[in-house]
Amino acid sequence: MQDAMQIYLLLADGSCYPGLSFGHPPKDEFAEIVFTTGMGGYLETISDPSFSSQIILQTFPLQGNYGYIPEDLESSQAYCAGYCARHISKHPSNFRRQGTLDTYLREQGVVGIEGIDTRTLTRKIREQGVMNAVITADPVAIDVDALKAFKPALQVPKVSVRETRTYPAKDNRLYRVSIPDTGVKQSIIESLQERGCEVTLFPHDTAPEAILAGQPDGILLGNGPGDPRDYADLVAKTRVLSDSALPLMAICLGHQLLALAHNAGIKKMKYGHRGENQGVVDLADVRIYMTSQNHGYLLTDIGVDSEQMKVSFRNVNDGSCEGVDYLQKPQFSVQFHPEAAPGPCETLFLFDRFISLMEAANATR
Repeated sequence: MQDAMQIYLLLADGSCYPGLSFGHPPKDEFAEIVFTTGMGGYLETISDPSFSSQIILQTFPLQGNYGYIPEDLESSQAYCAGYCARHISKHPSNFRRQGTLDTYLREQGVVGIEGIDTRTLTRKIREQGVMNAVITADPVAIDVDALKAFKPALQVPKVSVRETRTYPAKDNRLYRVSIPDTGVKQSIIESLQERGCEVTLFPHDTAPEAILAGQPDGILLGNGPGDPRDYADLVAKTRVLSDSALPLMAICLGHQLLALAHNAGIKKMKYGHRGENQGVVDLADVRIYMTSQNHGYLLTDIGVDSEQMKVSFRNVNDGSCEGVDYLQKPQFSVQFHPEAAPGPCETLFLFDRFISLMEAANATR
């Protein structure tokens, strides 16, 4: 790790937290700061495109203890604006390690700050809600009014693939699944490949008619960054894909876009659900699962058409909607991440459910 310099995390409310630099030097980039409660999985977290243009605050104090492991990344690029931790390990140890977290962040252009009081900072966000922040070497030079007013540009165009990509099934191809890419995690693709799916990723601005022209067996709508209400074009395209009545599975941002396509309501949460320890209850059998989550918006019960939509999962802590079954189509969505990465794998069976929907649809053709 290079010699650390004194830097600061400045929040939009004017509070300032001193710390030491690691990773890339400060760029004075404005972003929204959010906290995540995972005890491990920092590489998957940092490389999750859903964190694009956000500063990640880790509530667990020790990070970087197993270094940099390329196989654990969820995308080829880290899109987050910054990374905050109480302590970064200077001597990581793991048989798969190919470098340090410090080196990885520096190569990816991600600014890091350690040594800050993460407990106090997390309490502030829980009480006041997420807010804008900046990691800087000179907080006096920052225009706090401009920081308060900052609103990031649309992030999906930044994280989406630029051209169509196809990933083969792990063994024999049984199904073809198309994904309009809004920042889908690598583990979602791999979960489908392991189940005999050939997966095709399309740029986010691909016309839905072009996606359907490939005659896929199913559609998956994946995760991604930003406020789903800002993506009217994606909502319209999602509506066309849903109206095709093909088997469809939606995760995280995809869950929200599908709900908006059915005229349901979405609202911003105070501080979101981010971490690997979020309990959800399956309303069908009242079984509770631990899930990995990363979202700052949720589907409200306002606008849910009971003839078309049925809430399937709810959050154990706050009762918010965590899943929807679409009653007139072979389609369902979940707010959490069944692929985990990082986190518990208790809901991987939802990919099997998607496979069963495609199998049943093919049997009737």
